[in-house]
Amino acid sequence: MRAVLQRVTQASCTVDDTITGAIDAGFLVLLGIEDADTQEDLEWLAQKIANMRVFGDENGLMNKALADIDGNILLISQFTLFAATKKGNRPGFTRAARPDKAIPMYEEMIRTLSALLNKQIACGIFGADMKISLVNDGPVTIIMDTKDKDNH
Repeated sequence: MRAVLQRVTQASCTVDDTITGAIDAGFLVLLGIEDADTQEDLEWLAQKIANMRVFGDENGLMNKALADIDGNILLISQFTLFAATKKGNRPGFTRAARPDKAIPMYEEMIRTLSALLNKQIACGIFGADMKISLVNDGPVTIIMDTKDKDNH
């Protein structure tokens, strides 16, 4: 799994002129799922997202997590995070999970993050043509890949 976390002051997802999810302060999370991903990957990444301390404290230092600022998440499925770009100029997406695997894992990530933060997670619509608007705060953008996690 790959995730791009963007610290935002606001973000929203629109599909066919309808807002499907919108947040104020928190994270816009772009989530890519590949065939090799497991429940362990999902749980590790969800914990990392929920506990990532990149929000400013009273001294302006990045010491606070989502719960500390009552922050929210807008979660967007993003298979293009697994674009293969070594050959040619047209990316390949063979590593991205097919919808029959990706949709249940995306839905499980929504449930897991919701349970960790004890609040509803705003979302896009899997596979839809989504228009994402955001105000990146900082900017702070963090890229995580479960294949890079330390197993200790």
